[in-house]
Amino acid sequence: MARRTIGDIEKIWTDVEGMKKLSDKVIGIGPFGIGLDGLLTWVPVVGTVYSVGGAGWLLVQAAKVKASPGTFARMIAYLGLDSVTTMVGEIPFLDFVPSIADVLFRGHLMAATALQKDIQTTHWVEASERDARASGEHVSHVAEMRRRGGLRRVVYLHD
Repeated sequence: MARRTIGDIEKIWTDVEGMKKLSDKVIGIGPFGIGLDGLLTWVPVVGTVYSVGGAGWLLVQAAKVKASPGTFARMIAYLGLDSVTTMVGEIPFLDFVPSIADVLFRGHLMAATALQKDIQTTHWVEASERDARASGEHVSHVAEMRRRGGLRRVVYLHD
C-alpha cells in the first residue's frame, strides 16, 4: 500500500464534501436541499445505481482514512437505509413512497458528515506506528492528541 500523507487525507475530506453537496444539496431551498440522490430516485434503475454507487464510494473513502469502527457502523446504517429505500422503489406500484422517503432521508449527507467528523477528530501522523513506538515518539503523539483537545485517536499513515 502506498504511503499516505496528510495532504491525501485533506483531499479525501474535500472529495467527501463534494459528494455531500452533489448527493443532497444541489438545489437549496432555505436550510433544506435536494441533490442527485433525491432527484435520480424518480428514474428507475438510475437512482438505485447512483445511491448504491455513492454509498460504496463513501465506504471506500472511509477505509482509505482508516475510519473508526463506530464511524463505519454509523455510515453503514445511514447508507444501508438510504440504499434500501431507493431499491424498494424499483418494485412496480411501490415506487412512489420510497422515492419520497429517499428525498427526505439524506443518507449520503449523514454518512459523509460522520466521516468528516472522524477525520477532524483524528491526530494524523506521517510515520508507521512500529517506528514511532521504537523511537519513543508514540508517547509524544498521544500527548499531543490529548493536549489539543477534541481529538479522539492517533492514526499512523504509513502502516
